[in-house]
Amino acid sequence: MDRLVNTVRPYAWGSTTAIPELLGVPPTGEPQAELWLGAHPGAPSHVDRGAGPVALSDVVAADPEGELGPDTVGRFGPRLPFLMKVLAAADPLSLQVHPNPAQARAGHAEEEALGIPVDAPHRNYKDAHHKPELICALTPFEGLCGFRTPDATAELLAALEVDPLKPYVDLLHAHPEEAALREVLTAVLRADRAAMADTVHQAAAAAERLAGHSGPHRGVYAAYASVARHFPGDPGVIAAMLLNHVVLQPGEALYLDAGVPHAYIKGVGVEIMASSDNVLRCGLTPKHVDVPELLRVVRFEAGAPGILRPEADADGTEEYVTPAGEFALCRHALAPDAAPRPLAGTGGPQILLCTAGTAFLRAPDGGELTLVRGQSAYVRASERVELGGDGIVFRAAVGRAA
Repeated sequence: MDRLVNTVRPYAWGSTTAIPELLGVPPTGEPQAELWLGAHPGAPSHVDRGAGPVALSDVVAADPEGELGPDTVGRFGPRLPFLMKVLAAADPLSLQVHPNPAQARAGHAEEEALGIPVDAPHRNYKDAHHKPELICALTPFEGLCGFRTPDATAELLAALEVDPLKPYVDLLHAHPEEAALREVLTAVLRADRAAMADTVHQAAAAAERLAGHSGPHRGVYAAYASVARHFPGDPGVIAAMLLNHVVLQPGEALYLDAGVPHAYIKGVGVEIMASSDNVLRCGLTPKHVDVPELLRVVRFEAGAPGILRPEADADGTEEYVTPAGEFALCRHALAPDAAPRPLAGTGGPQILLCTAGTAFLRAPDGGELTLVRGQSAYVRASERVELGGDGIVFRAAVGRAA
């Protein structure tokens, strides 16, 4: 068992208070957006086994099978296949999608062959991996996820009474679902930027007005108005209006598979994802938007986003079940009068984060590691430990093989 020392990423959209409050440290006044727990080379956690702090990525590289287990290495190579985060959003993030495994491999190989530097701003595929992800709310968490049905979106856009949006309303009514969504998103992203900026300003003003009215869509319009305030004139604001508005309550989660457009608006959550940097942006960002590649990757399928609630086993362990092989996320509500429970893993490494109260990890030899709120631990594949205490612990592990 190793206590982790983790890195905070100070992205501009981050909350100034949420992560410091979790960690029990004073805020700096600067945004603190993400706390990274894992071995991602961009900001690896550190452990100390007696010779001073060492990056977890270096620990894994020195003994992949010992740290990850032979099954994990056989499935994913000599790397920790997941990254766990605490995400604290005060402002909206970019609207984005992630590629599937075949798209990631092909896109990465093509850009490597073209000699595009991995840090080039127009690079799409920084690695050869896909990036499914799961966000589990710690506070009420607001986001946009997946396409709304064309008829429902047409109704919402028509209510704005913005003349430049009327052709999109007509397209949404006139075509089958996939074609309607594809044509509208394509038209929005390829429109003249100056003309689209004016459309966005009109739509934002109308959304702000409707957000002040009572009605079933008040929260939806308020979300779009918020996005527009942060990204004035950005075509991504209209693209965002094609998506479902979602509010997660604490303990609820969203699973985001390849090709599903999404954007987080505000809230604090535990996020877990396959360890990859592959992101294709649709808007709400000053960064590069590769429209042809984006349209190739997006899945133009409408439907309500599936809000995940955990499934509990006999000992009360709650798992957020997804098809992802790289990761699994469990929530443990620990009671002081309950016996410590063995951590049933999948033969791979695990990371544990205490988000409330106090927890302890106990090894068969009697070794023990205490975690208070905001503290975390790494358990290598070969270790067998028990978990107990009085609090809430989120546990990241390698997912089950298909």
